[in-house]
Amino acid sequence: MSGRVLFVDDEANIRRTMEMIHRNAGWETGAAASGDDAIELLTHESFDVIYLDLSMPGRDGMDVLAEIRRTWPDQTVIIFSGQATVERAVEATRLGAFDFLEKDSGKDRILLTSKNALEYASLSRENRRLRERAGGKREFLGAGTAAKAILQQIDQVAPSNARVLVLGESGTGKELIAQAIHDGSKRAGGAFIKVNCAAIPEELIEAELFGSVKGAFTGAVETREGKFQAADGGTIFLDEVGDMSLKVQTKVLRALQEGEVQRVGSDEVLHVDVRVIAATNKDLAGEVAEGRFREDLFYRLNVVPIVSPPLRDRREDIPLLAEAFLAEYCAVNDLPPRTLDPAVVDKLRQYPWPGNVRELRNQVERMVIMSPGPVVGVSDLSAEMQSGVPSVAAGGAGPAPGYDGLPLQEARKRFEKDLIERALEANDWNVSRAADVLGLERTNLHKKMKMLDINRK
Repeated sequence: MSGRVLFVDDEANIRRTMEMIHRNAGWETGAAASGDDAIELLTHESFDVIYLDLSMPGRDGMDVLAEIRRTWPDQTVIIFSGQATVERAVEATRLGAFDFLEKDSGKDRILLTSKNALEYASLSRENRRLRERAGGKREFLGAGTAAKAILQQIDQVAPSNARVLVLGESGTGKELIAQAIHDGSKRAGGAFIKVNCAAIPEELIEAELFGSVKGAFTGAVETREGKFQAADGGTIFLDEVGDMSLKVQTKVLRALQEGEVQRVGSDEVLHVDVRVIAATNKDLAGEVAEGRFREDLFYRLNVVPIVSPPLRDRREDIPLLAEAFLAEYCAVNDLPPRTLDPAVVDKLRQYPWPGNVRELRNQVERMVIMSPGPVVGVSDLSAEMQSGVPSVAAGGAGPAPGYDGLPLQEARKRFEKDLIERALEANDWNVSRAADVLGLERTNLHKKMKMLDINRK
């Protein structure tokens, strides 16, 4: 098993020796005398494995490794040094090196390391191929008026360095919008680092964002890089930014204003070049008014606001989204392609989708798994999808119990009232949308509400 290997070393005799060892073993080789030469070579040639000298004039190996990882994150790199230390080996591995090898290692050890690195690179490519087969990178999809407006905003703001605040309910695709902005920017070759501010405990989020030094707090057993450093040269996506404490907000503000961060437990100031995209499902202006969010940080983040609409306001996109998810989950589960019965599409369009696109994705995944044949039918839908009323409506409770023992007409009347009230609650008492969900004309729903004495509480 052999592949293409690149040797980056300022010593010509080292390059020649490594090339000879590998050529005799059937490898194709390339060489570069400096980190800058290697980066230039990588822009138009590809290699399975790179051996990178740690100590070179100008840019050292660690700096070159960091750039390679930012620009070609799947590249397999071995640090090759005559000055190996445990600390440097750990640092190289943390930055993404596959291995750390001393220059006086024997030929057999070198070839074994190259073989292992090549196998690792092959597995990485196969994993990437499988991910692409399963649908590849997810993107913001839509062809309706609302979706087209979002895509136009993305195209306008992406090439700039402007900060963006993405607003919208949970599950509407805020992360996909942020990813699309990064992919369309000049920073697309850099990292896109995601941070869910609501998922990280209050006592850990500062260290997560800015890093920490060994011994800074209980459990800090090593010096760690923060997310802002990891995103240097790229984009950081602060999801659920409204959940950050005021203390952390102050430090984020400094990072935005000065491009500076400090690891927890350290006085060293680190400079970073990061584009910030934030997202929240909260009313940040209201949070500012209540004193829970810094006004100056709000204005720093809210340079270009983009509102991601709920799925109920872009129903024309539901068939397109459902078909895309259907193809994705058939591939993921190694199933033959399937189609949606038109009646299923009608049900999907009528449903209020309190969980938005995320709920639609989950529903399609369930249909793919539960459907026994090539056509997904109404019977493959969940009970709530068939009824058109979400189980989370009205506190998640079903229709009120106590129908047993009632005359049929009275039980039907009570059930109908419960069902209509739940549909209205799920749609914020918008009669038109509730009528769509229930399959009724708006005027008929008004008549039933009057007959059943249904009024907004």
